[in-house]
Amino acid sequence: MSHDAVLSLIGLIKKAGRLEVGEEPTGAACRARKAKLVLLAGDAAPNTFRRAAHFSQLGKCLYLELPCTKGELGFCLGRSSCAMLAVTDAGFAAALAEKLQALDPERYGAAVTQLREQADRVLQRQKEQRQHEKNLQRGKRKPWAAPPRDPADPGPQRPPAGRGKTPGTEPGRRRRRPPKP
Repeated sequence: MSHDAVLSLIGLIKKAGRLEVGEEPTGAACRARKAKLVLLAGDAAPNTFRRAAHFSQLGKCLYLELPCTKGELGFCLGRSSCAMLAVTDAGFAAALAEKLQALDPERYGAAVTQLREQADRVLQRQKEQRQHEKNLQRGKRKPWAAPPRDPADPGPQRPPAGRGKTPGTEPGRRRRRPPKP
């Protein structure tokens, strides 16, 4: 498999609006913690690699080097060249890592597992959110259940029956009678 599949997937991600292209937008996405994966061209400058490592550390995301040049990467994005990108969707990031793993399994294998787990968590949260919204629309609520009792706690203490005062007969208070019909 050539890296054409990777480049076409990057083009699809851009069309979906889940790609930040360039150093400044990538840095902004990482600082906002929206970036899931930072990508670098294979022939990027060492200073660009250093900045990408810093951005990924800020955004707590991965950064990977692509097996293509800045010119090839820019061509698939409609630019003259591009050295740095950020993918902001977990599912797209995992799919892109899987395409890269098909090219070089030992280099991208760890990234695939990490990004796939992240994408699965995001998908699970989305499913739970949709179900919650459906339940709110239908008026469903959780059934009431008594709180669990601690066997060591005997519960509230009550005075013995027949002793003490009846409610409403405290000194200084008169008991109200119901009105006559």
